[in-house]
Amino acid sequence: MQKLQHRVTCIIKPDVNSRHEHITHLGSSVEGALWTRLQVIEMIDSGLHLFYVNTDGEVSFVGVVRPTDGRVAHLRTYADGEWKDNLLSLPQCR
Repeated sequence: MQKLQHRVTCIIKPDVNSRHEHITHLGSSVEGALWTRLQVIEMIDSGLHLFYVNTDGEVSFVGVVRPTDGRVAHLRTYADGEWKDNLLSLPQCR
């Protein structure tokens, strides 16, 4: 079964200038959609959805990071086997 692919084009986080705030929402201007962080985690975990960022022609996939120190699960991009911060470089959703 092929996964539904969603291109993430914007994010929402409480403090736009903080690199330590968790992203609360991801959006897609392509689809006209806005998802909460928890919705995206559930959709990825279902195995039916794939989220990605396309920055200057380079595709990075969105994955779920589950810290073992008690912090909440969060989302990051990864490409070539490495975790990246491409989501944080996206503009705020309007």
